[in-house]
Amino acid sequence: MKNTTSAVKANKTVMVLLILGLSTIIFPLYMTIIIAFKQPSEMTNSISGLLSLPKTWSFDNFREAMEVTDFWNSLRNSLLISVLTVVLSIIIHSLMGYTLGRNKKSKFYNFVYLFIVSGMFVPFAILMMPLAKQTAELGLANWAGVVILYVVFYMPMNVMLYSGYLVNIPLALEEAARVDGASTWRTYWKIIFPIMKPMHATVAVITALAVWNDVMTPLVIMAGSSQNTLPLAQLNFQSQFGTNYNLAFASYLLSLIPILIFYLICQKQILNGVVNGAVK
Repeated sequence: MKNTTSAVKANKTVMVLLILGLSTIIFPLYMTIIIAFKQPSEMTNSISGLLSLPKTWSFDNFREAMEVTDFWNSLRNSLLISVLTVVLSIIIHSLMGYTLGRNKKSKFYNFVYLFIVSGMFVPFAILMMPLAKQTAELGLANWAGVVILYVVFYMPMNVMLYSGYLVNIPLALEEAARVDGASTWRTYWKIIFPIMKPMHATVAVITALAVWNDVMTPLVIMAGSSQNTLPLAQLNFQSQFGTNYNLAFASYLLSLIPILIFYLICQKQILNGVVNGAVK
């Protein structure tokens, strides 16, 4: 009886926490949607005015937001940077994670692993000005330079995830492949790389979300160029005297759609990848 009562209380606690967590997602999304469809004249300082539904549901804000941000151009740049970063990260970081993960008993490889992972503790603000100067001198003050920096910035986290995930892949598979005459390179691409599919999906989503929403790196590296990502273009809604929230929120919803679709495609693999990648 006591166990049943405890289980009921635990379930109620979980339900309350789930409701609270869900409200923190639904409420901001609700506010974003209704403000995106409202006209500036409907924006008031009262709470009831902010929470009320639009009088007329019009897509005028979305059309104007697309014009202000040069939406298709900015979307192309964001997609180009995000796709290249994700693809390069999966290839390069998985190779590094495999090499370091399989050789952790070596003091040298273990030192390299710890050195790379320690990069997570270096804030971008410290590197911002030196990187801006170096990329300009190397002719990389463009989307290519941003992609290279992203691959480097997200290397510590991704290498840690990949090397952790390798714990779940038995060495017997590689040993059997070597007995059959497969080289280390062939063993990796034919056996290990496909097995790490859940971690590939996890790394892809984490990296894509970070790249898609980042403002600072493109702002510092591509400042003054005509190449705008969506977050950079959305800065046009902010002026010295205020922010046009109706257009800004409409633009935010438009930029949310591509990354949301990408997340929905990969969601089945994410949980498995995160849980297994956390094992050390």
